[in-house]
Amino acid sequence: MQNQLFQLKFTGKSLARQSRKCEKEEKKQLKLLKKAIQKGNQEGAKIYAQNAIRQKNQATSLLRLSSRIDGVASKLQTALTMKKLTRSMKGVVGNMGKAMEQMNLVEMSSVMDKFEQQFDDLGIMSETMGESMDMSMSNTTPNEEVDLLIQQASEEQGIITATKMGTVPLNEEQENQVINEEDDLLARLNKLKN
Repeated sequence: MQNQLFQLKFTGKSLARQSRKCEKEEKKQLKLLKKAIQKGNQEGAKIYAQNAIRQKNQATSLLRLSSRIDGVASKLQTALTMKKLTRSMKGVVGNMGKAMEQMNLVEMSSVMDKFEQQFDDLGIMSETMGESMDMSMSNTTPNEEVDLLIQQASEEQGIITATKMGTVPLNEEQENQVINEEDDLLARLNKLKN
């Protein structure tokens, strides 16, 4: 079981590493996409965009799989710990039975002390495993934060890309700024004509 646990952890880390490589490749493709847009190469831009999306999807899939494998590894670790504790508790209970048959109070007290110590150890291990599981699950951030970040990045990327392509939808403040700039340009042009 320990070998399987090691293999699961190793596989999870390997998948996470592959996910990071895909993210780097996605960033590279996005840079190429921006260059293609600047040069007016629409066909190239489309290809780079497809590559970036494919790399992003692959990175997400690998990361999701890595997370699932880590969850399985945590559950397996908990099972192994509980199995070890169960064996230990069986020994204590067996010793208690023997002590009770002989009614040796000193031995009985010693066995009870061991039992209490192991019970405390069980509580500590359970608490540690619970914290570990909570930490592995805390990787999932609140949906509102995720949605907000995605929206911000999309708006930022959308504005940059759309501005270069000349098709950005403007909000009221931006529209007023463009109108003012156009008015200034027209005024300057009229001065030059006169």
